[in-house]
Amino acid sequence: MYLPNDALCSIMSPDVTLGMTCAGAQGRLMMFDPLYMMIMLPALILAGLASLLTRFTFNKYSKQRASSGLTGAQAAQRLLAMQGVREVAIEPVQGFLSDHYDPRSKTLRLSPEVYASPSLAAIGVACHEAGHALQHATRYAPLALRSALVPAAQFGSYGSYIFILLGTFTSVLGLIKIGIVLFSVTVLFSLVTLPVEWDASARAKRLMVSAGIVGPSEQSAAGAVLNAAFMTYIAAALTALLQLLYHLMRAGVFGGRRN
Repeated sequence: MYLPNDALCSIMSPDVTLGMTCAGAQGRLMMFDPLYMMIMLPALILAGLASLLTRFTFNKYSKQRASSGLTGAQAAQRLLAMQGVREVAIEPVQGFLSDHYDPRSKTLRLSPEVYASPSLAAIGVACHEAGHALQHATRYAPLALRSALVPAAQFGSYGSYIFILLGTFTSVLGLIKIGIVLFSVTVLFSLVTLPVEWDASARAKRLMVSAGIVGPSEQSAAGAVLNAAFMTYIAAALTALLQLLYHLMRAGVFGGRRN
């Protein structure tokens, strides 16, 4: 359950940091633009609040031990086994809420706060990631689409800012438009992520009870962190859409180009 700021990076190669560097450079430039602040401020506030809510909810339910006594890793393993999925490896990974499923190696990686913890929060997160493994095993179409978008989204995540910055500094509108097209792919990636994350959480909430991982009375607590985390994905998608709108307005698609 990577928070959305890290979601793309979790399934991409390290050179995505170039894009993050370019994004930061352009972001600092846009911060001086009143239009950018007017468009983006509500989404940025929502993203910050959603992230804080996720961390608060996780910390709250990380103090409540599941009656089954299963750790996050054990819970994920049981859920997958009950569904006949046994070829997925489960291993620890460093980083707070850095949990994710890697479809390339069929590996479920859980953060220290989740892997060895018997808390309801840890079980909720672990079962959510197991839900992604089940999606992969059942060839869930939105997950396949998101995986197919990874190469293009990886290039678009940094290529868009390179073209937009070059176009801005050289006043070449064509370069800016190329950047906008590339950025649109990352927006599409963010939108496709929404049904993928929602479905993984829905599977987790349903199956963690039927598999005996949590009791019916514990389901809402185990699922609370998933509900909060989903809000961060909504905020990330909204932020991407509004940033695309900003670039389109600056390129003159709506009402003429602004200088």
